[in-house]
Amino acid sequence: MRRPCSVASVQWPVVLALAACVSAFAANDTVLIRNADVYPVSGAEMKGVSILIQDGKIADMGAKLVAPKGIKIVEAKGLRVYPGMIDSGTELGLSEIGSERVTNDANEIGEFMPQLKALIAVNADSANFGVVRVNGITSAITYPAQGGRGGGGRGGAAAAQYIAGEAALIHVAGWNWEEMEIKGSAAMQLNFPLIAGRGGRGGGDEGEAPAAARGPATFTEAKRQYDQQIQKINDFFDAARQYQKERSSNVVGFKKDLKMEAMMPVLEGKEPVAISASRERSIHDAILFAEKQHIKVVILQPRELAKTAAELKSHNIPVILGRTEALSENEDDPYDQEMTLPSVAYKAGLKFAFGTFNNEFGRNLPYNAARAVAFGLPYEEALKAITINAAEIWGVADQMGSIDKGKWADLMLTDGDPMELSTQVKGVYIKGKEIELTNHQIELYRRYLARP
Repeated sequence: MRRPCSVASVQWPVVLALAACVSAFAANDTVLIRNADVYPVSGAEMKGVSILIQDGKIADMGAKLVAPKGIKIVEAKGLRVYPGMIDSGTELGLSEIGSERVTNDANEIGEFMPQLKALIAVNADSANFGVVRVNGITSAITYPAQGGRGGGGRGGAAAAQYIAGEAALIHVAGWNWEEMEIKGSAAMQLNFPLIAGRGGRGGGDEGEAPAAARGPATFTEAKRQYDQQIQKINDFFDAARQYQKERSSNVVGFKKDLKMEAMMPVLEGKEPVAISASRERSIHDAILFAEKQHIKVVILQPRELAKTAAELKSHNIPVILGRTEALSENEDDPYDQEMTLPSVAYKAGLKFAFGTFNNEFGRNLPYNAARAVAFGLPYEEALKAITINAAEIWGVADQMGSIDKGKWADLMLTDGDPMELSTQVKGVYIKGKEIELTNHQIELYRRYLARP
């Protein structure tokens, strides 16, 4: 066991003692994963390769790497190494038990709440993080509104919530939210209105804000309400743009406004707007809205994609697809509508990633991708959709999403294909740190397995 360094405890010159301490700590942070089959996603599979991890990043890769003295070596012969998976739609750290109001920190009250930041509300001790980690998920987008949509407040009020706040991209391990942060302002969440109707199988319209008043008597009335809601959103963006002008012109008497300040990165094109829009009309109008306001957007959970894919492609708008393990939107839709959406997106040339949009199903992220493969999506594209595609959409592909030199060592070691149910995750590294593969369910399993 390595003895702790103490400058006072040795008789060397101070400089040499400090150098020895630095060397010791560096050695403890360095890991060599040896003789694994590496699937970098950004390139072809590599057999019998070693990966050197240093300072939390991938320092080197190769078949003939020599391990520096004193470092930890992980023998991985017969195992595969993949980049850690990225879930692009969660409430991780914000919602613990859906039916317990005090454990939910999503869906704050207010129609326009851009100043709210999901990141600073993340509970690093949430039991949900352990559940997803053991299945190879190393990072996630967490949204300030439940299910990636507005809900009208904690009490479930009918009023729509349009801008829910800033979604955050986080690692799923860390002592606190500061340590977990990858990108605190990953996207501004906007829940686009829809024309109220009878809804889907669940009696509602998942993925979008509820109409201010459900069940209008006529389509004309529903359309009038819909147009009013879109105008309200446009008015808010126009007010933000006016604020931007006054801010840059140093107008006499100008006062800062937290809501408007939060909108500046959006108007400057530095932060995308994540728009929840599932139906054809909503998707089309969201595209027109983005064009009018000159903002970058990402569409969340588009369901009627076949009718809008070409338009999305022409505007170079990426999409985050929901669970393929779900029923169709309407009773008369094809039974495999959700399973074939990824294939439709791929054939249309869209950039897309997967999100589970429910903490309950977060662990199933790789299996949602696998189901898409069974319904026409090429395997390589499915793997990209839970790794590098997500990183590219959220603007962090230079840091994560594939196994390349210089990127964070967010890795999973498996004994097979991670999209197969029978595959076991043998190891997970987040920023180069090995993560203990345990959660509440595993602890219960061990407890009762040892029961007398």
